[in-house]
Amino acid sequence: MGTVRTLIGTGLGDSQVRSRLTIRLHALVERFFPERRLFLRSDSDTRFIRLRSETQAVGFVGLTLLVGWSIVATSILLMDSIGAGNFRDQAKRDQLTYQQRLNALSAERDARAAEALAAQDRFASALKQISVMQTELLNSEAQRRELETGIDVIQATLREVMKSREEATARLAELESDLKGEVALARASGDDATVKLLNEALTRVAEERDQVIADAQAALIRAAEMQAEIEILEDKNDRIFRQLEEAMTVSVVPLDKMFEKAGMDPDRILNEVRKGYSGQGGPMTPLSFSTKGDATSPETLRANRILNQMDRLNLYRIAAQKAPFASPLKDSFRFTSGFGYRWGRLHAGTDFAAPHGTPIYSTADGVVIHADWQSGYGRLVKIQHEFGIETRYAHMSKIRVKVGQRVSRGDRIGDMGNTGRSTGTHLHYEVRVGGKPVNPMIYIKAAKDVF
Repeated sequence: MGTVRTLIGTGLGDSQVRSRLTIRLHALVERFFPERRLFLRSDSDTRFIRLRSETQAVGFVGLTLLVGWSIVATSILLMDSIGAGNFRDQAKRDQLTYQQRLNALSAERDARAAEALAAQDRFASALKQISVMQTELLNSEAQRRELETGIDVIQATLREVMKSREEATARLAELESDLKGEVALARASGDDATVKLLNEALTRVAEERDQVIADAQAALIRAAEMQAEIEILEDKNDRIFRQLEEAMTVSVVPLDKMFEKAGMDPDRILNEVRKGYSGQGGPMTPLSFSTKGDATSPETLRANRILNQMDRLNLYRIAAQKAPFASPLKDSFRFTSGFGYRWGRLHAGTDFAAPHGTPIYSTADGVVIHADWQSGYGRLVKIQHEFGIETRYAHMSKIRVKVGQRVSRGDRIGDMGNTGRSTGTHLHYEVRVGGKPVNPMIYIKAAKDVF
């Protein structure tokens, strides 16, 4: 019983505490939200609605939360709209900048293509000029040697004439002395016929002596004239030599650098080309001046050095046709992806984007070893070139060559398309050396300053 009373007492105490708190809370709420009554009157009746303080407080809190939520949501939507607008504007600006950059690259590529065509024309013109200069040099050298031979003959003849003149002069002196003695004797004896005959003989001997002297003087004059012609030819040859040496320096040195930049040893490349072109003939074929057992002259050594450089230039010309230094496209295009690793995998070539059906050309002389569909590549053409080089042209819409066909640099081999594993119309161009992929732009950029 005592325990029950204790519990009941404790329960009543808690209830009283709660009642006091409720009363205080109600008073606090009523201070801010006093109880209100709304009267609703009609024609026949009047009613009222009692709005308790707690009800008003709950409504106020709910309305406050609703307004706050609306403000926050509106702010978020507004900020998101502003942010999205800025992002779209930034994306448009980035897209415009990227397009301008692509246009600038396209214009630069077109300018480089025009410069390459002009350089090719200059290179071909230089080769023609060098060929003409070589022919002129050889003709001039042959003429100089003929003049030297003529001078040798004239000098030998002149020596014989001088010797004959000296002998004739001595003989004339003896004859004149003898004739004068005989004339004196004939006059002393009074033989006029003998004197006349001796005078005629003296006159003939004097005429012969004068003729010998005149011939010797003419030979000396002709020798001097020929020597002057030789000096003029030597000056002319020296000018031709200098022009050829300058032309060789301007032409051969950039080709050396082009092959070196492409990672190709120039001497090894030229030796391989020379093996396949060992025949002789043509204006660019190197020649050697025969020395006929005599000591080699500086002019001969100089000419042989130039001719060796001409031979090197001609071999370079052949090698340049056989290595992929040209661009696979001649029409306008833009680069979309370069050589290198993408997402952990090697992108083994360079991508060129252009309209569907854009012509694709072989970048060097070679033989077609594949012209069919291949997984991933789509319609693919493979061309085997000299020096262990292979080029690949992928994603074609149409193939225009067959396996085993021999093609030259600049021959059309297909049309650009979107076959195989491709996200858009483009050409995937590869260069492989010894079966390993290398950056195709190494070859294209290496030839930029030469062709």
